[in-house]
Amino acid sequence: MKLLVGISRVLVGVLFIFSGFIKLNDPLGFSYKLQEYFSPEVLGLEFLVPYSLVIAIILVVFELVVGIMILIGYLPKFTVWSLLLMIVFFTFLTFYSAYFNKVTDCGCFGDAIPLTPWQSFIKDVILLIFILILFFNRKLITPVLNPISHRWIIFLSFMLSFWFCYHVLMHLPVLDFRAYKIGNNIPELMEVPEDAQKAVYEYEWTFLHHGEEVTVTTDGSYPNQEGEFVEVQTTMVEEGYVPPIQDFEIEKDGEVMTSQILNAEKLFMVVAYDLSHTEQEGFKAIQKLAAEADEKGYKVVGLTASNDADQEKIINKFKLDFEFYQVDKKVLQTIVRSNPGLLVLESGTITQKKHWFDAEDIKL
Repeated sequence: MKLLVGISRVLVGVLFIFSGFIKLNDPLGFSYKLQEYFSPEVLGLEFLVPYSLVIAIILVVFELVVGIMILIGYLPKFTVWSLLLMIVFFTFLTFYSAYFNKVTDCGCFGDAIPLTPWQSFIKDVILLIFILILFFNRKLITPVLNPISHRWIIFLSFMLSFWFCYHVLMHLPVLDFRAYKIGNNIPELMEVPEDAQKAVYEYEWTFLHHGEEVTVTTDGSYPNQEGEFVEVQTTMVEEGYVPPIQDFEIEKDGEVMTSQILNAEKLFMVVAYDLSHTEQEGFKAIQKLAAEADEKGYKVVGLTASNDADQEKIINKFKLDFEFYQVDKKVLQTIVRSNPGLLVLESGTITQKKHWFDAEDIKL
């Protein structure tokens, strides 16, 4: 049993540390995922939405530190209770999402390892088994160092975690796992290759024949079946190729401008998903940088999900010489974890991406 406890301890500790660090690398991304869970369509906890970032930071720091605590054997009773309560909550959440198909990606490992709700639920059930082994055998969890060393390790873990969190919030995630990372070509990632695998569907046709319902299954062709047609139900049995970028569309006054903008040889993009809650300080730096980019032959555009009134307000306040175009809010939040954020593209390829706080580091 001692060996099993040791194995469980390492597996649980490493997984919690890995999961916590991945989310700590992108706390804004995790806060967006929490907002999905808090929405009326899922848990109906809208009053928590304004506090989603604070909750996200507390959760991921605690998750990472608890992983360290179980590895070194610090406060075993408190640690196993914390692990058990967390995994019970996460298991319920992933089951709820999977069963009712509420949230398509749990965000357990951020954008590094996307998991479907059912994959997340299975992962949590397996993790729950290992945590229960630790819970019922917590007397076998022995410390690896002396108590003073443990306290220093946990204190430093908390301090370093909060410092790292502050760093990525004031700059950008150190590790970028999204499709809009530096070096990626956006138009290419939106394309579906001609030889790409197509989705496979199954069609269930229902007919009424001599007063009884008859069901015939085909791959799409109309069945040779006598009787009166009632309905047909379609089920995807095998998913086809899905491009990494599917929903990036730039509009202006109802006209789609995606290709015209992304195909520019030199493009400077200001991304601000919500102009009414944007960092005003950021536009002071952007004003000079956008003017410099224009002088050097860059096409300068702003991308936002805000309405025309908010756009006009920002343009007039900071005397901006570029226009804003409409893009879906969730897409803009995915592109850059900053409001506003800055991107430089060359023929559709992202060459630079910065938080507004680092605007002076942009090289034009």
